[in-house]
Amino acid sequence: MNSASCAPTASEHPEDAVVIGALLPFSGGESAIGRNLEQAMLLAIEDLNDAGGLDGRPFDVRSRDSHSSSVRGFYQLQELLYTDEVDYLVGPEENDLAGQIAQDVKLNDAFHMLPGYAAPAVARSETRGGRMRLAPSSIDVGCALARLARSEDIDTVNTLSARDDYNATVSSAFTTQFEYLGGRILPSVSFASGERTYRTKLESAFEAKAERTLLAAYPATASTIVTEWTASGRPGTWLLGPALRTEVLLANIPAGSLDGYIGVSPSLSLRSECDATGEGRETVECTTGNAAAFIEHFSRRWDGEVPLPAAHFYYDGVVLIAMGLVYGQATSGEIPSSGHALENIIRELNNPEHEAVSWRELRAAMPRLRAGIPLRYVGAAAEYEFDEYGANRHHFMQRWTIEGGAFVDHSPVSVACRSPR
Repeated sequence: MNSASCAPTASEHPEDAVVIGALLPFSGGESAIGRNLEQAMLLAIEDLNDAGGLDGRPFDVRSRDSHSSSVRGFYQLQELLYTDEVDYLVGPEENDLAGQIAQDVKLNDAFHMLPGYAAPAVARSETRGGRMRLAPSSIDVGCALARLARSEDIDTVNTLSARDDYNATVSSAFTTQFEYLGGRILPSVSFASGERTYRTKLESAFEAKAERTLLAAYPATASTIVTEWTASGRPGTWLLGPALRTEVLLANIPAGSLDGYIGVSPSLSLRSECDATGEGRETVECTTGNAAAFIEHFSRRWDGEVPLPAAHFYYDGVVLIAMGLVYGQATSGEIPSSGHALENIIRELNNPEHEAVSWRELRAAMPRLRAGIPLRYVGAAAEYEFDEYGANRHHFMQRWTIEGGAFVDHSPVSVACRSPR
């Protein structure tokens, strides 16, 4: 376990605990987020145990460091499965790592909760192992970006995107939906992350003279691109992908260089807090009371620290696992031993016909689950409703811009694109 972790040492883990394994970036390029995400998981553990745990047994988290590395992180994932022998995994943030461990999850019939924005898609049914995705898919992101661009009367776009699975899929989804909505796609440019310079790629991308160029990349690479773009005289106009809403990006680009540019990221407003009007549901108004309450809850526990937007999903991931285990034991007489079975239980619990229960009501909800009463979860990040594969359905994305070197939220945008025929 990395020293940056907030989790208790091995000697402090309760012997009879139901252990949830977490792989988080406590070191390396993504280290700025690891501790915050773990704090969200630990807060969920405290809230669940305060509500009685699993019929008196406490829940616990065992964290390992991904080192922000696919090689070292994969070893740590295997350690969680085979040395720590955890049956329930949460994370990692790294897309390629989550994909690499999929076969082991299946072979061990373990359960894998994927809260990360860049987590792999879950779009196939399995008979062993369980995988559930909480954040919006790349299709949702592409749809929202396309609707946003068309709502501003943009007629031509292209993309400058990294070739990793997530950003490449966001780029493809965006251009597909934009064309479907009547726009025109100009030649796009892709690149491999980690290159020494991106000047040639920048020149190629802006040579097309598109009205907007989507920058789909992770912050470390994007900061180099934006710095070189600024030095070259700031040609063209950006749209910003969801991975770029992070203070890490702002800290590593020239001050004010992205002010005024717009992006989207997962909305933390509940569906019930939003109202979409107009012929194409293009006007969306949302309140933010639920997210604000969770921020206050988190900050009170962690000495004024504020949760990252992704931390809301990590809190919910732990709670969803716990609710599934408690209800599964209540209805079958034993803790679900199969990841595949646990996925089915969580999906069934979150049937829209079931009574809703908020993350703020766990003390009242857990005894009812122990009595075999099905309850669907209204979390810190979303009201959960899963498709047949275990992916949460999303209806809105958050629109934001950068002003004065800070992120500023604007009205959300609807995810209401139809699939092109």
